[in-house]
Amino acid sequence: MFFMVLTQILEGVFKMEHIIITNNLSKRYKDVYSVKDVDLKIPKNTVYGFLGPNGAGKSTTLKMILGLVKPTEGKITVFGKEANDKNRLDILKNVGSLIESPSYYAHLTGEENLKIIQTLRNVPEKNINKVLEIVRLDNEKNKKVSHYSLGMKQRLGLAAALINFPKLLILDEPTNGLDPAGIQEMRELICSLPKKYDMTVVVSSHLLSEIDQMADTLGIINHGELIFQDNLEILHQRSNHKLAIKTLDNTKARIILNSEGIHCKVESEYLLLPQTSDDFIIKCNKLFYKSGVIPVRIEERQKSLEDIFLELTGKAVSL
Repeated sequence: MFFMVLTQILEGVFKMEHIIITNNLSKRYKDVYSVKDVDLKIPKNTVYGFLGPNGAGKSTTLKMILGLVKPTEGKITVFGKEANDKNRLDILKNVGSLIESPSYYAHLTGEENLKIIQTLRNVPEKNINKVLEIVRLDNEKNKKVSHYSLGMKQRLGLAAALINFPKLLILDEPTNGLDPAGIQEMRELICSLPKKYDMTVVVSSHLLSEIDQMADTLGIINHGELIFQDNLEILHQRSNHKLAIKTLDNTKARIILNSEGIHCKVESEYLLLPQTSDDFIIKCNKLFYKSGVIPVRIEERQKSLEDIFLELTGKAVSL
């Protein structure tokens, strides 16, 4: 009995540490799985990057979490509660989302659009000006949305998602349509939300570079299956740093290094060595100097996140 109670307590603590947990989450259309056996564990007060190629199942997964698509199989837990038809509205009170593209009334102003959302969500009217300021639309609030640029519409959609200052914010491709300066602003805003507003943010994207600069934890989905989930640091450890040296006589240089127990590979006009520390580079240069080998180029190389992604998926896919 004691162990049963202890197990239940530990499970409860684990759930509270994770805002979202899914178990074997699947969605099948006829005989084809759009999402299959996805086990997400999204930590509290972090930015979780949900990465995958277009059509990988990102939006479908997020829609199932929001209750917009009914799962074929599996279980979803949000805020420690199993999501179902009975408590869906109670859960969504603390959730904000922007999926695929923002919805708006083009003939109304930005402020008027948010007034509708504010009324429907029954939140204080003062939140309208707060979120407009956060997304930097406060000077454009009286302009009709039909006159907004694509990036401004995207920011208005984010303002609508933030209007209740939710505990969980789900964003699908939030930098879509933004110029480089806007992308930087959006990135900084997203990164600030967990600490500033005690918020967990789930960001989906097909851009590795964007996720790399925003997320603390990463999940990679491909063909509907979750193929990686861990801290970004773990992914970066796969980058496999190497030292690339080009000399005027690579054959002689390789013999010298091998004689000292330093094994290297030949790639094109370079020798690839397994270490990159300053002491190791100094040691190699001393060996070359004593033997009359002249190095002409020394580079540090590592696999890019794109390369690592392709290794995980097993083949090249369009991002």
